[in-house]
Amino acid sequence: MLLPAKAEVARQLRRYRAWERVMLASPQDREVRSTFEDSGYTLCVLMGKRCAREAVDAAERYLRTSLVTYVREQSGRSQLSGKVRPGPPAERPSARH
Repeated sequence: MLLPAKAEVARQLRRYRAWERVMLASPQDREVRSTFEDSGYTLCVLMGKRCAREAVDAAERYLRTSLVTYVREQSGRSQLSGKVRPGPPAERPSARH
């Protein structure tokens, strides 16, 4: 498992939080909202998560724990989530012939 440098995660998390404050102060500003969403997307890519909220939580957890602890937590989560997720729906035969 490749993990980003903690310094980069901390920098991107600070950037996300700063744009979050600006966006909350000016929610109607499209440029601000776009930049805020871009910062969230960057965190998603960096932390390997699907939404910004999960990425922020993962970044905060990563920064406050040791590398070994974080990897163990992530390994446990992926095993648990693998058991819970159902497979794709079965293909149905086409009604058109």
